[in-house]
Parts: sequence; structure tokens; C-alpha cells
Amino acid sequence: VEGAAARCLEEVFLQDWEIETGTGAEPSPLGPPPDPATAIQFVPSGPQEYDETVHQVLLAAIYSASDEICLTSPYFVPDESTLNALRSAALRGVRVTIVLPAKCDSVLVRFASAATFARLLDVGVRIIRYERGLLHTKSVTIDRRFSLLGSVNLDMRSIWLNSEITALVYDESFGRELRDLQESYIASGRPVESGEWSRRGRRQRIGEAIARLASPVL
Repeated sequence: VEGAAARCLEEVFLQDWEIETGTGAEPSPLGPPPDPATAIQFVPSGPQEYDETVHQVLLAAIYSASDEICLTSPYFVPDESTLNALRSAALRGVRVTIVLPAKCDSVLVRFASAATFARLLDVGVRIIRYERGLLHTKSVTIDRRFSLLGSVNLDMRSIWLNSEITALVYDESFGRELRDLQESYIASGRPVESGEWSRRGRRQRIGEAIARLASPVL
């Protein structure tokens, strides 16, 4: 990362450094813009931020989609507004794909995530369980033209409670490359079938109901 975007990253780091150490520092001088340049923004989020920029950008991106949305995340415990945005996109004909790891290192998160599956599958959202280890990539592509990626998981704790940073990339070439990476995860995964999911057992359903109550802090 070069140019003004790198300066933004440095400013976020220096802000966090000052919060932790009490020592401030000036950012480096801004150099000439790279050539060719890609439009990119970095948006910090967490308890030290006073707005919900990342959440609002995510919602706006989902509602703006006209062709396809693809999301990948190790953890998926969306709030109601994000869940409704994804459902709305699917209902208006947008292809929505969510890629999650088949194995999750948190039992509560696994159940809380699964609690959203029925409402998504019912409207045609495709859910893929990646089967080649833990999926680390946290990414969203919108119509292969707009991308979000960074340290933010698609869960409420990550968006509101943890200090994270997200890159917003406005570049079709980058969007295609990221979408190709997402497609490689899909090829290494197994879809959750709606009919099979509707026959899941009582123990699974009880686990989902309990975990969903704790979802705001997962």
C-alpha cells in the first residue's frame, strides 16, 4: 500500500499507539501518489470510534448490489440489520454466497452462526462450508467491483467491540482477483442444502437458540 492510503494506515496506528502508551507522534510526510493508482480507503472501527462507519458501509454495499454478493469470514454472527439486508438482496434476485469454515474453534459461535442458516437458505442464499482448514480471509465482494477486506469478522463483537480496520477498494480488477480467491474457497467447500438443514436434530436447534441469545458478544 502506497500513497494517501498508507498515510491513513499510519495515522490509525499512531492513534492506537497514543491510546496505549500516552505518547504521540507525527505521521510521515505524504509522498507522491502511486501510478497507476487504485481508489482505496481504510476505515477503523471499535470502541474508540464514535460512529458505525464500517457497519453502515457494509449495509449500503449489500443494498447497492445488483448482480452478486460473496462474503467469506471465519465467524458469521450478523446483527438483524445485516441479516435482513442479505435476505433482501437474495429476494430481489442478487446471487448471495456466504463462505464459512466447516470447523469453528468456538462452539458458541458455531451454534450462533448456524442459527441464521434457515432464514438465509429459505430465500436462496448459498452457504458454503470450507473444508480445508480454518478459513482466515475476511472479505466481501459486491458485483466484482467493490471490495471490503481486513481484520473485521462478520459478527457483532468484531464490528462494535474489537479494534479493527477494514479496507474499502473501489477497483474492478482487484475485485475480480479477490472474487477468484473466494471462488477457490467455494471449490474446496460443501454447500449447506436447505432440505438437509431443515431435518437437523433437536439438540442442534436447542444449541442454536441458546447461542443466539449470546450473539451480541460473540
